[in-house]
Formats: sequence, structure tokens, C-alpha cells
Amino acid sequence: MAGPYMPGFGSPAFQGISLFIGALVTLGSSSAVSNALAGLILIYTRAFQIGDFIRIDENVGSVQDKSLFVTRVLTPKQETITIPNASVLNGNVINYSAICRESNGHLLLYTTITLGYDVPWRRVHEVLIDAAKATNHIETTPEPFVLQTALNDFNVSYQLNAYTPMPEKMSRIYSELHQNIQDKCNAADIEILSPHFSALRDGNHSTIPANYLPEGYTPPGFVVQNPHHQA
Repeated sequence: MAGPYMPGFGSPAFQGISLFIGALVTLGSSSAVSNALAGLILIYTRAFQIGDFIRIDENVGSVQDKSLFVTRVLTPKQETITIPNASVLNGNVINYSAICRESNGHLLLYTTITLGYDVPWRRVHEVLIDAAKATNHIETTPEPFVLQTALNDFNVSYQLNAYTPMPEKMSRIYSELHQNIQDKCNAADIEILSPHFSALRDGNHSTIPANYLPEGYTPPGFVVQNPHHQA
């Protein structure tokens, strides 16, 4: 409406500037509209609520605010991250609190250690479960359990799984759980390491657990040959 009253209205220069400004407004509003539409969609999809502990791509924290255009997340390091709703809608959202809030369930935490084949697996299961039960905010019902996820070339992968009703304390729970795993393994004389073995077996003790070996087992001696290939 004010355009016809402006100096130079109708000139090629004025028309060019008006087209440029119009393009800027159009492009800028498109992102705003996409964020607003994404905010409406997030409301009806119920992906998360205020106070939920979530992960959006690489960002982890509690939802502080969910507005029409942006979502604000407070990280465990007390950093407030503002994420455009269009990015939230196009990314992966993991809600750690949904199972606890909607069905009174528990979030399943898990961590993996690798131990040698010489350590009896039943003993490892007992020690890891004891470590989980000694950790704060870990439920004893359902009981923690261990999965052997891989038989690697030099070690076995043991995955400890434990339930918690407090996902917002995940970082502290994991830290305390790892401390208890170290303490319990040290008390049980289990070294947390991933051993590597060479092809030379003469003189080395077998890696099979001792209770599987025959009674009176002794490691074989080294075989030495003279130049005439006599032992």
C-alpha cells in the first residue's frame, strides 16, 4: 500500500529491490512455517512431553519447553539446547521416559565387558548381577540378567542388562554400575581385560576353565629339537 507513494516507484531499480526483498521474506517465512507445522505435528504425535528424558540425534536431556517453533532441552551438564521443530521432526527421537510414564515400566540399561575364555562364564554372570544389584536406582524385580553377545577370537562379550525407573539419572547410574563391576570383579579375582594369544602353545596353560580340565593336569613342556630333528 505504501509502495506507490515511495520515491522512484515504478522504476526498474525499485522493482528489482522489491523483488529481492520479497524473495527474502518468502524464503525466511518458509522455514518459520515449516517449524510451526512441525510443532503442531509433534503435539499430536505425542513423541515426548515436558520433563521427559530424551535423545534427539546427538542431544540428550530433559525437555524444558515445547513451543510452536522450537524445543528446548536441558542436558545433564546443565546446558540448554534450542532445537528447531523441523529438525526434531526430521531427526530420530528416543524417549527414555515414555515406558516409565505410560505403563509404569522400567528402562533397560546395558553395558558390555570382555573377558577371556579361561574365566568360567557362570561365575561372570554371578559377579555382574551382584554388581547391578549393588547399584542405586537399579531394580531387583525384574532381576538383572547377562547376555553373552559374542564369542570373539580372544574373548567373550558379556552384556549386563538392568532395569531402572529413573532414566533421568542414567549418567550417574552407569557411572556407579561401572564402579561396582570393577569392585566385584576385583573381589572375585577376575581381571577385566581382553587377552591375546600367540600360536605358540607349548608350555602355556590351557585357557579352558580349571574345572573342565582333567584331574592332575599340567601344562605341556617345550619341545626342543636338535639339528637331526630328534626331540
